[in-house]
Amino acid sequence: MHAPRIAEKATPYWWEAAPLKPLARQPLPRKLDVLIVGAGYAGLSAGLVLAREGRSVAAFDAMDPGEGASTRNGGITSGSIRPDYATLSRRFGEEKALAIEAEGKAAREFLYEFIKTEGIACDFQPVGQFKGAFGFEQYEAMARTAERLANKLKIEAYAVPYVEQRKYIGTDVYRGGTVRMDIGGLQPAKFHAELLRVALASGLTVHTRTSVVSIERDDAGFRVVTAAGQVQARQVLVCTNGYTDGAVPFLRRRLVPVRSRIIATEELAPEVMARLMPKRMMITENREVGFYYRPSPDGKRILLGGRDSSRVGDPVAPKLLLRKGLINLFPELEAVRLSHSWFGNVAMNRDMLPRIFQKDGIVYATGFCGSGVVWAPWIGMHAAHKLMGNDEQARTAFDFRPPAFIPFYRGNPWFMPAFIQTYRMRDRIALWRASR
Repeated sequence: MHAPRIAEKATPYWWEAAPLKPLARQPLPRKLDVLIVGAGYAGLSAGLVLAREGRSVAAFDAMDPGEGASTRNGGITSGSIRPDYATLSRRFGEEKALAIEAEGKAAREFLYEFIKTEGIACDFQPVGQFKGAFGFEQYEAMARTAERLANKLKIEAYAVPYVEQRKYIGTDVYRGGTVRMDIGGLQPAKFHAELLRVALASGLTVHTRTSVVSIERDDAGFRVVTAAGQVQARQVLVCTNGYTDGAVPFLRRRLVPVRSRIIATEELAPEVMARLMPKRMMITENREVGFYYRPSPDGKRILLGGRDSSRVGDPVAPKLLLRKGLINLFPELEAVRLSHSWFGNVAMNRDMLPRIFQKDGIVYATGFCGSGVVWAPWIGMHAAHKLMGNDEQARTAFDFRPPAFIPFYRGNPWFMPAFIQTYRMRDRIALWRASR
């Protein structure tokens, strides 16, 4: 057995082709129509809409442009919703559950049209997604869901039985699965860089490495204190998600940052890629804490990601766990070297749903729960229309009450390692039952 070799680079693979580029420092404005907190996908998308409507608008970010999850994610355009249809119906009623499902389709279609019409060069590939099932019961349930999506929402979705699985993915770990052809992949760092380019050209000002310290309401709107000074804003939009800090304590008590880690292999031989990922699809699994993986845009590497229970530093154990998962899926990759391993924060909430809401006059667009490639631009743009009072364009199933607060939580997710281990135990039990 070969000893595992740990990745040489702890920076995202995506940064090789689209490195972070610090922006020149801009003069601090005295007054703004809208001040946006956060310059990721959501903040830039909202700023783009507002600037094109003639608003004076600026986005403030504590880091460089896109340094957070916007350039660290897997680049899968899933728009997944964690609660299934039955759970959504039970919590919110069948009408809202169907509206949420339908909006996922609309959000993906919007993203693809936006990429096309704005000339966004981000290696977008509409290749579809395969979701692997563990056991016959899972397969049957997933097949019924695919049938419902096809019948009710006209999404090209279908079941793949075990005997045909190797046409889609070169592993025997799953017992069949489902395919959705409305999902694809893009290069997330290129997408952010292009979104930034378009937003700046439209009139948005972006202040990076300039954290927001506090937001206070006054007679003229809001007095916002930043690391560079004070700004008066008529309206404020918060789009911070997994990097929310103490400047917005109301939101911080409702979002839990969770590390998501990705590894990238070295370049693989063309025949190996053709055998392991014959259709170049995006891949996910029907587990609570499963893996998601995909080919690189050039089709030469496999990138595999999953939740990371570590909270500080950059420990070796999470990298080894992902590597073990990769080898379990594809045993022939045991001797393959990793080129990159990195992590970023996703933001979870108690409903596990993206959200637009308003509290004390501040509008929030946040809570993307690991599916921000689709949801962040969609929610950000809808929030912009909400600020402008464009009721028709602002209408969305995700504009409702704030997420519930988390008791005894003030921003330190001390409980997440235990939660993730619990979910993994439940997955192991489910796998054991499926194998009987």
